[in-house]
Amino acid sequence: MSTGGGRIRRAGEVLFGRRARLRWVHLVLGGALLMPYYLLSTVGLGALNPNQGHARQLLLQILSLFTSLPMAAVTALVPTVRGLEGAAARALCAVARPEELATGPSRSWAARRRTAAFFVLHLFTGGVVAGMTLAGTPFAVVLMFGLVGSRDFAGYWTDRFPDWMLTGPALGLAVLLLIVVSNAGCGALLARWAPRLLGPTPEERLAAAERRATVLAQRNRLARELHDSVGHALSAVGIQASAAARVLRTDPDFAAEALRAIEETARGAVAELDTVLGLLREEEDGGAGPAGPTLAGLDDLLRQLARTGVTVDAELAPGLGALPAEVSREAYRIVQEGLTNVLRHAGPAPAGLRVALDAGRLEIELTNPLGPARPSRPGGGRGLRGIGERATALRGGSAVGPSEDGTTWRLAVWLPLGGTGG
Repeated sequence: MSTGGGRIRRAGEVLFGRRARLRWVHLVLGGALLMPYYLLSTVGLGALNPNQGHARQLLLQILSLFTSLPMAAVTALVPTVRGLEGAAARALCAVARPEELATGPSRSWAARRRTAAFFVLHLFTGGVVAGMTLAGTPFAVVLMFGLVGSRDFAGYWTDRFPDWMLTGPALGLAVLLLIVVSNAGCGALLARWAPRLLGPTPEERLAAAERRATVLAQRNRLARELHDSVGHALSAVGIQASAAARVLRTDPDFAAEALRAIEETARGAVAELDTVLGLLREEEDGGAGPAGPTLAGLDDLLRQLARTGVTVDAELAPGLGALPAEVSREAYRIVQEGLTNVLRHAGPAPAGLRVALDAGRLEIELTNPLGPARPSRPGGGRGLRGIGERATALRGGSAVGPSEDGTTWRLAVWLPLGGTGG
């Protein structure tokens, strides 16, 4: 019993619920949009066939309905029709996924043809339902309350149908039910085809995916810049502040030097943060080159690390200042992140850095001894991934891990100088 009651409720919702009422409004709107084309077609065909009988006039009206549809299809090729039809379908058609419907004009002939197909379908089904509603509802009322009781009606139809079918309420309810069922069927048909005909074309889906990929790439780039620049500065500031606090009373000179280093590091971090925010706001600086430090600034980076207690034995190849700006900038960030990891996880331990040029590529190797485990900063783990992403973006590669004897941690990165080789 409960199953049968549930089915009845679902059927009632489909035929008379809010969704059915919205779809009826959508269909009536289609019928209203059909009227100018229908009247124009009726006038044209009537002028070609004057003085026709009732049967020919009825046939002429049916023919006018079908000849009006090609005219509607032609006008639907206007780009703005797609956005209007999409808005109407989202509001009234009760589509399962309304976000897939178009919100703007057609930008290709494929989209215009699909819009024209839906527009014709909307107008045809709307014309049928609107016509049945306007003509069928009064006819059903007449059947239920007046026409069935007349002798002419009974005399004509008694021999053709059973008596129970000629009762006023039965005939009137049958006509009303036909209207309701037609509305539900046509509304469901439009709701099914709206996403297919008003949704994005394959070309538009591909363009949207490319735009999404571009946005994600930009976000990843900004995240790497913030992590490697500001993250490095904050790590250095934290260690320098901790060292200054420990010796503030016993070694004031060292504490003062640490505070000056903190000030210098903070200023550099603010400058780099402004650079990254400029990228975020898509600000262009005339003819300026790419923003961000390059390998020419490695000496400043090493001096900054020395103030935190990390001594770096650096072996830098000559000619690093003449490298392509993109490769030099990414290489600087890789070295910076590698040294920051030493600072975070190994503490004030000595590190070895080798930057060499070999066979048309730049090689970076950073090593440090493995000591007692230090607690990692919460939220860490993105640095090595960022190094790999930078190397991959330039068609290079990276390797990281402990040495074979387990006494040294090694980071190795290689980058083609042109940024296109592998």
